[in-house]
Amino acid sequence: MLVEWSEAGEPVDAEFAQALDTLDQEVQAGEVKKMLGGEHDRKNAIIAIHPGAGGTESQDWAEMLLRMYMRWTERRGFKREIIDYQPGEEAGLKSATVTVAGEYAYGLLSAEAGVHRLVRISPFDSAARRHTSFASLYVWPELPEDVDIVIDDKDIRIDTFRSSGAGGQHVNVTDSAIRITHLPTGLVVSCQNERSQHRNRDSAMRVLKARLYDIKMKENQAKLQQIGGAKKEIGFGSQIRSYVLHPYQMAKDHRTKEQVGDVNRVLDGDLDGFIKAYLMQKASGTLGQPVAAEED
Repeated sequence: MLVEWSEAGEPVDAEFAQALDTLDQEVQAGEVKKMLGGEHDRKNAIIAIHPGAGGTESQDWAEMLLRMYMRWTERRGFKREIIDYQPGEEAGLKSATVTVAGEYAYGLLSAEAGVHRLVRISPFDSAARRHTSFASLYVWPELPEDVDIVIDDKDIRIDTFRSSGAGGQHVNVTDSAIRITHLPTGLVVSCQNERSQHRNRDSAMRVLKARLYDIKMKENQAKLQQIGGAKKEIGFGSQIRSYVLHPYQMAKDHRTKEQVGDVNRVLDGDLDGFIKAYLMQKASGTLGQPVAAEED
């Protein structure tokens, strides 16, 4: 029989130890859910990943981020679907949009929204020099049909095109992919995952509705902040986390100061420590700001 030892040096039955670990995980999960009391925190999420400037380097980093979040959703048992994928010219991706279905998917993933920074020896540089790359993660709640977001037909332009990336056996077979442009805001949403134009249009409209709702909420928040003098939220162009692979290895969140030495473990989807630290500090009002981009 396998025997483990407690901190007090007493033998602990392996099954009992496993039960304790399970209980501890449930307690931690319960603590996290207590901190997710926002209006949309329990909803499914829509995430989009875009590379920063830097061509192939940043596009490859964006692909790595997509893999990291797909691995994280797999660990969580969430259902996910890539509804749009635009491949990079040489490697990586130009953009990717994914729907994530699961309890508290939005509340958890909203902790990850922002600019992510990678420092590594470039696999695309024949001189093996160190490069810094940036990519952004955007997160929106998937909204129910009855949400008060009206999209007039006259305000949108719908184009069809042939799918061009990862998406199943029907890619590059039919012109079923949909691109919707919202003329008043300039927002552009694409979906190419389904063979049916109608289903791609429905998916694209869900994403557009979520993005328009996000704009509306941010405008309302900005008005309240202007009236009350509240501190502004994190702005774009600042990094929330750095992933350093050279000259040392470390993943560090610049808002919470949470850091992990095993970067590959993080890139393989082990993000719960960062998410929990963010939610705890946000709930306690001690959350820090991201930092401006810097060179190493």
